[in-house]
Amino acid sequence: MDATNDDSVGYFVFDIESVAEPALVSLVRTSGEKSPEEAVEEYRAELLEKKGTDFIPYAYHVPISLALAKVRPDFSLLDLVSLKFEDGGPKRICERFWSGWRYYKRPQLVTFNGRGFDIPLLELTAFRYGIPLPEWYDDQKPSYQQYRNRYSGAHFDLYDFLTNYGASVIIGGQNLVAKLIRKPGKMDVKGDMVQDLLATGRFEEIHRYCRCDVLDAYLIFLRASLLRGKISPDREKELVEETREFLRERRDEEPVYGEYLEAWDQTIEFFESNDSIGRWLEQSRSR
Repeated sequence: MDATNDDSVGYFVFDIESVAEPALVSLVRTSGEKSPEEAVEEYRAELLEKKGTDFIPYAYHVPISLALAKVRPDFSLLDLVSLKFEDGGPKRICERFWSGWRYYKRPQLVTFNGRGFDIPLLELTAFRYGIPLPEWYDDQKPSYQQYRNRYSGAHFDLYDFLTNYGASVIIGGQNLVAKLIRKPGKMDVKGDMVQDLLATGRFEEIHRYCRCDVLDAYLIFLRASLLRGKISPDREKELVEETREFLRERRDEEPVYGEYLEAWDQTIEFFESNDSIGRWLEQSRSR
């Protein structure tokens, strides 16, 4: 991953979009008797019937888009970059991610549910292509200091944080959590649409969607950092406004930023015009 400037980076807030490899699905599930495309569609239909989602388990997947927010130690947004399938395939995405992690001196990784998906997907991608990750797999340190250990601090999973490491469940995921703090959440694409978007060559839609997911994750990270006492409420407001300015300055070169800002404003306006809590409070005071 190329450096944008010499500013230090304290956090990598990132998200991955991926698809199942059809040949792998065919060989594992049908011993190659069905065509890769047919095997994928059959598996998706089976999952949809049994689980209500046609998202194939990550072990079959390869990354095709990785969006990453480089965040300074003071929690301000330095840059947002995309690692794209078109620039060398899944292997190159994986190599660039981990080389960037090394280059920026191993910043803390921040994800939403990445402990259950993004991180193991990157690990399996490295396994698939034979990409050495000696720093990540270093087992010479005490267990709690090893990067893969959840208590090491190398990775902060926002979903784990909000659910107290699985003590509860948030049905609605990042989309719900983003809207909870009046941020856009999902717009016109969802994760289970990516396989079909790739099949029709709509790469840029996938990358745009991934960027928006990372923006949501970054803004959720700011609120989580406020809860943890890492930043004050006033500092969070400053950082949010700085993020809006970051998007305004770049929306000509990245039109999705303009769409994100518009969706952000619409989300705020919707809650303001449908303020049930405010009405209930007013009713309680009038009694």
